[in-house]
Amino acid sequence: MLNSFVDNTASAVPIVVIPSSEFADWMNGPDDAIRKWLTTTGFRGKPGNVIQVPDTDGNVDRVVFTVAENPSLWDWAALPGGLRTGTYAPPNDMDPAQATDLALVWALSAYKYDRYKKRDDDDDTDAKPTLVWPETCDRKSVIRTVEATGLVRDLINTPAADMGPDGLAAAARGLAEDHGAALSIIEGEDLLTQNYPAIHAVGRANDRAPRLIDLIWGDDDAPKVTLVGKGVCFDTGGLDIKSAAGMKLMKKDMGGAAHALGLARMVMAAKLPVRLRLLVPAVENSIAGNAMRPGDVVPTRKGLSIEIGNTDAEGRVILADALTEGASEKPELMIDFATLTGAARVALGTELPALFCNDDTLAGDLLTAGTKTADALWRMPLWAGYDKLVDGKVADLNNAPEGGHGGAITAALFLQRFVDAGIPWAHIDLMAWNLTSRPGRPEGGEAMGLRAVFDALAQRYPA
Repeated sequence: MLNSFVDNTASAVPIVVIPSSEFADWMNGPDDAIRKWLTTTGFRGKPGNVIQVPDTDGNVDRVVFTVAENPSLWDWAALPGGLRTGTYAPPNDMDPAQATDLALVWALSAYKYDRYKKRDDDDDTDAKPTLVWPETCDRKSVIRTVEATGLVRDLINTPAADMGPDGLAAAARGLAEDHGAALSIIEGEDLLTQNYPAIHAVGRANDRAPRLIDLIWGDDDAPKVTLVGKGVCFDTGGLDIKSAAGMKLMKKDMGGAAHALGLARMVMAAKLPVRLRLLVPAVENSIAGNAMRPGDVVPTRKGLSIEIGNTDAEGRVILADALTEGASEKPELMIDFATLTGAARVALGTELPALFCNDDTLAGDLLTAGTKTADALWRMPLWAGYDKLVDGKVADLNNAPEGGHGGAITAALFLQRFVDAGIPWAHIDLMAWNLTSRPGRPEGGEAMGLRAVFDALAQRYPA
C-alpha cells in the first residue's frame, strides 16, 4: 500500500480541495474554461464529489475535490476511488491532521488481497493512482498505521490452510526479529506440563498443535502493557459443529490475534516507552476422536474449572489461560481482542466493536481515541447482575450459559473471572471483517479499533 506514494514531482496533477460549503463562492474564481467544464458536466460540489478537469489538449489539468466541512478520515476516501491511474499532488498548505488523514486513506484504498491470483506481467487492471506525499502530513504515523493495518488484513484474509497456529507463530517471529523482541512459544503437550490446559483442550484435535505465543519487548522497568489476542485459526464449532454457512468465514476467527499482532507492531515501531507483552493462544477448533465434548470439564491455569456447555464457545476457553498468565505480572493495563460472540454483532452490527472495560478512565480514553481516529468503539456493560449466569453446575464456570440472552455480556463476564482485581482491563469483541466494500475498506479482513487503541496508548505513554 505504501507504493501508492512518491516524493514531489513536477509532472503530478494538482488536486484542488474545496470545502463543499465554499464551492459556490469558489466557482466565481476559476477561469471561464474551468467554470464551463464544471457546469457542463453537472459537477455540484457536494461532499465527496471528485472530477478531473482537462486542459485544451485533453490532458488532465487538475482535479477538483469537494470535501465535507471539518472532514474525518473516511470523508477523504472518495478521492482516490474517483481517479484513474496517474500521479496527483495535494495542496502544499493542507491542515496537518487532514493531510495525514488523506495520505492514510489513500493507502488503505490501495489495499488488495491477491496472493493467490495469477497476474500477467503486462496486466495493469489493478493499477492505482499515486499520491505525492503531502508536505504537512505525519509520514511516520501514516507508514506505521498502514503497515499494521495491512498486516491485520493479510493475516485475516489468508485461508486457514496457510494460516494455522504455525502461521500465527511465524508472523509473531517476524515481528520479534524486526523489532528486537524476545519470543517464546509453548507448543503441544508442553502446554500441559507448563500448565496451560485450557488452550491444549481446545486445540488438541488438530494435527497442527495448539500453542501459546509469548512476545516481550521494551525496558523491564517501563510500565507494563499486555495485549492478548484470540487465535482460533479455524473454527468448525467442534463437536457442536457449525452449519456450512456458519463456517464460511471462520478463517477470520483469529482476527483478535491479528489485531494484537498489528497493535504490537505499532507500539514497537513508535517506540512507546512501555514494556510490552503479547500473548496469543493459537489453536484450531477441530473434530476428532480426542476433541473436547459437550459436558466435559476443562481445568485452567487459574485453577478454575470450566464446564463445556458448547464446544463452539471455545474462544473464551483459550483466552482464560492467556488472561491468567497476562494478569500474573500485574500489568498497568491489559487489553484483549477477540472475534468472540455473534451477540455483539446482533447488538451493534458488524462495523462497531463492543468494548467492555472494568476501568472508567481506560474506557474513556479508548472511546475518546475512537472518535478522534474515526475508529469507533461502543462501551457495553460488565453487568454484575448477570455474573451468576456464568457459574457452572458441575464446575466453577460454564462456557455457554443457557438462555442465550446477553451473550456478549456473559462472555465478557466469563473472561473477567480470569483478570485479577485491580488490573485495568479492556475486552474488545469485534467482527474483524467487512461484509461489503466501501471506499478505503474493501470486503474481507479489517482492522477495527486498532487506531483507537494505539492512539489511547500513545496519549498515555508518549514517545
